[in-house]
Amino acid sequence: MASSHHDHDHDHDHEHDHAHDRGHHGHHHHGDPNDHGRAFIVAIVLNTAFVGIEFTYGLLASSTALMADAGHNLSDVLGLLVAWGAALLAKRTPSERFTYGLRSSSILAALANAVFLLIACGGIAVEAVQRFLAPPPVEGLTVTLVAGAGIVVNGISAWLFVAGSKGDLNIRGAYLHMAADAAVSLGVVIAGLAIMATGWFWLDPVISLVIVAVIVAGTWGLLKESVGLALSAVPRNVELAAVRDYLRECPGVSGIHDLHIWAMSTTDSALTAHLVMPDGYPGDAFVDEVALTLKTRFSIAHVTLQVEQGTTEHVCTLHGKGVAA
Repeated sequence: MASSHHDHDHDHDHEHDHAHDRGHHGHHHHGDPNDHGRAFIVAIVLNTAFVGIEFTYGLLASSTALMADAGHNLSDVLGLLVAWGAALLAKRTPSERFTYGLRSSSILAALANAVFLLIACGGIAVEAVQRFLAPPPVEGLTVTLVAGAGIVVNGISAWLFVAGSKGDLNIRGAYLHMAADAAVSLGVVIAGLAIMATGWFWLDPVISLVIVAVIVAGTWGLLKESVGLALSAVPRNVELAAVRDYLRECPGVSGIHDLHIWAMSTTDSALTAHLVMPDGYPGDAFVDEVALTLKTRFSIAHVTLQVEQGTTEHVCTLHGKGVAA
């Protein structure tokens, strides 16, 4: 009975903690999505227009390189739309059904973007291998000029997302897409120039395969991290051991269990923990201070703490020691 009393007792504390959380930290990222909204619109318009131009000139120059690059750019427009949709959904307030809001859609978008990129790479690789076996004659000058325009379009698009790419995996996915496109276009320019100089049409698919390898290497990290977040892994910017040590050192805390840290979105982290405090509940000010420290020092904005006196045995149902792997 003592255990259920504690739990009931601290439901009130949770509510207080969350109210405090909303009051102090609710507007943490509200400025960013508006800027990203502009970035998404500009990048989507630029890239959609360029896809049409590039594909048309690819047909005219009989360059499968340009047509493949246009297809790659089209996959990126889809990727941008997914990422933008997720950034908008992340601003939706929590509802009766989605009590965390729709923030985690940004994790799904980062994951979808990584998958899109890898599929696009597969398409380019297959095309390149086929062309390598029977290189078609390519209009070198047209390829060079159109791909040169592609560097400018993709370079501008990537630059729009640089600021947000450091702290948000979803925005980083969009940024990587654009940067990868600029790299592809640069490769196509080099191939075009070399073809004009030497007449070696096989250079085109070789350059394509090199670029594919570079993009896959860069995308692998995005895929790994977004899969981790989707599986409620501790975000990479949070050190679980350091958080555990901090909570253990709080005055009055004799033990800690059921510590879980996970990502609610590509920018927001949450924590739940049971603190064993033999002297009983230390007061709201203590909980507020712990929540504030976790926010400022560890970037964990959504904190739920349960205080217990240790009079009954508590073991996490998920793990013997109550620590999320």
